[in-house]
Amino acid sequence: MRRWNGWGDDQFSLELPEQGRGFLSERIGEGSPLPDISLAEACKAVPESRLPADSRVESLINRTADTRLRHARGQSLPDLLAMRSGDIGQYPDGVAFPSTGTDVRALLEYASENDVHLIPYGGGTSVAGHINPVDQGRPVLTVSLANMNRLLDLDHESQIATFGAGTPGPLVESQLRAHGYTLGHFPQSFELSTLGGWVASRSSGQQSLRYGRIEQLFAGGRIETPQGTLDIPTIPASSAGPDIREMILGSEGRMGLITEVKTRVTRLPEQESFHVVFFPSWDQARTAARQLVQSRVQLSMLRLSNAMETETQLALAGHPTLIGWLERFLAFRGAEDGKCMMTFGVTGSKAQCRSALSEARKVCSEHAGAYTGTRLGSKWAEKRFTMPYLREALWEMGYAVDTLETATDWDNVDNLLDQVETSLREGLADRNEHAHVFTHLSHFYGQGCSIYTTYVFRVGDGYEETLKRWQHLKHTTSELIVHNRGTISHQHGVGKDHAPYLPVEKGELGMQAIRALTDCFDPDKRLNPKTLLD
Repeated sequence: MRRWNGWGDDQFSLELPEQGRGFLSERIGEGSPLPDISLAEACKAVPESRLPADSRVESLINRTADTRLRHARGQSLPDLLAMRSGDIGQYPDGVAFPSTGTDVRALLEYASENDVHLIPYGGGTSVAGHINPVDQGRPVLTVSLANMNRLLDLDHESQIATFGAGTPGPLVESQLRAHGYTLGHFPQSFELSTLGGWVASRSSGQQSLRYGRIEQLFAGGRIETPQGTLDIPTIPASSAGPDIREMILGSEGRMGLITEVKTRVTRLPEQESFHVVFFPSWDQARTAARQLVQSRVQLSMLRLSNAMETETQLALAGHPTLIGWLERFLAFRGAEDGKCMMTFGVTGSKAQCRSALSEARKVCSEHAGAYTGTRLGSKWAEKRFTMPYLREALWEMGYAVDTLETATDWDNVDNLLDQVETSLREGLADRNEHAHVFTHLSHFYGQGCSIYTTYVFRVGDGYEETLKRWQHLKHTTSELIVHNRGTISHQHGVGKDHAPYLPVEKGELGMQAIRALTDCFDPDKRLNPKTLLD
C-alpha cells in the first residue's frame, strides 16, 4: 500500500549501511529524529468537508478523512514535515475519481456552479507544491485521474499511442511492451508519477538523450477546460503559428485537466547496457561529458557525479570489500582523491550499441577515464527508481534531505554549481550547522546541461525549526540560481514553491503573456490557484 506520510510502497524500505551512518556523522554530526504523528491521529485533525452535495457528481467524490489526508500534500520536504507532524493546515474538501472525460466535464460544471476550486492530481509526486490546497475561502476539490489509466489506442504505422492521463509509468511501459513498444520516459519518480503529470510539469526522463524530454514525446491529446474541450491533433510538425501543444506543456493544471495524452513511441530496443567510467578530476570528467554530447555520440543516458557525490555514493554503497578492491584499481589508474564517476547508457540495435560504446570509450580514454565495465552501471539501473526511499531511512536517523535542480549553458556550469553548493553548505552556519552537499549533471545538451544538487542537514529540535532551516536554504539558493543564468527548474516544474522566482526568468512581459493564457482558459481562476503564478 502507498505510504501515507512518505515516499512509495510502505512494504519497501532501504537501509543505510553502517559505514554510511558514520560517513554522515563525521561530516555534519549525529542526527536526532523527530516524533511522527500516527495515521489515526492525523485523520482526527481533518475538518468537515465544505463541498455541497450534487447528485450529478456525488458518486465520483470521496469525502472520507483518510482519502483527503492522503491527497493533501505531495513529496517535497515541507510536505514530508507537514505529514509527519500533522501540521497540514489546508486539506481538500473531497477527492473526485473520474473515469472519463465526461466525468471531468461534469466536475468542472459542478465547480463553476458551486464556486469550488479544482486541483488536478496525478501520482502525487510533486516536489514543488503543485497539488497543495491553499485557503482562499472556497471549498477545494482534488481531482485524481487514477482511474484513467489505460492504453486507449495504438497506431502502429505512425507509432502514436493514446493513454488516459492518469496512467503511471509502470502501466505505460507494460501496456506498450505487450505490443513491442516503449515510451522511454523514465524520471526518478517513474513508479508513481503519471503521463498527464509529466506533460503538465514538462518532465525529463533519465534516458532523454535517446528518447527526448516529454515535449518531444507529447504528440497531442485532450484537455477539459472551464471554457470547453481542447483537442490537440497529432501533426508531426507545423509552421502554422504558435504551437498549442507547447502551451499545454508545463501548464501545471492552470488551463485545464489533461484527460488523454497521445505520445510518440519507439520499438523496444534490441540491446541496452549501462557503463561506468572514473576520471581523475572534475575538469577531465566534465570536458569528456561535453565532448560526448556535442559530438552526438549515440548514448541513451549520461550522468556525471562530482567528486563529493562520487565519494558519497561509494560510502553509501555497502560492500566495503568490493569497494576497497575498486579503490585500489582506480588508484593504479590515477583516479584517487577528487575522482569523478560517469555513468552512461547505450541502447538500440547491436550495431548501434557497439558503435556508441566504442566512441564513448574512445572519448573517455582521451581524458584519462578508467573504464570499469557494466557491473556498477547495472547496479545503478537496478536501483534508479528506489533511491527516493533513502529519504525515509535518513529521516529515521534525524536527517533531512532535499534537492535543487537547474540548467545553464556550458560556460556557466562550474560557476553556478560552485555557488549553489557553497550557498547550501554554508547556509546554516549562523545556527552552527552545516549541510552535506553533492552534485551530478543529469541531462545533457550541446548548449549546456542540468545541475542536480542534493543536500543533507540535521533536523532541528522541532518541526518548526527544521522547516525554517529548509526555507532559508531553499530561498537563498533559488535567488542565487535565477540571478546567475540558471532556470528555476529543469525538470520538477514550478508549482507553488518556485512561483516567486519565475518572473526573473520570464520577465515582466513574459509573465503577462502566461497570465493572459491561463485567464483565457480559466477566467474565474478556479484551477489550481497559486500554482505556477504567485
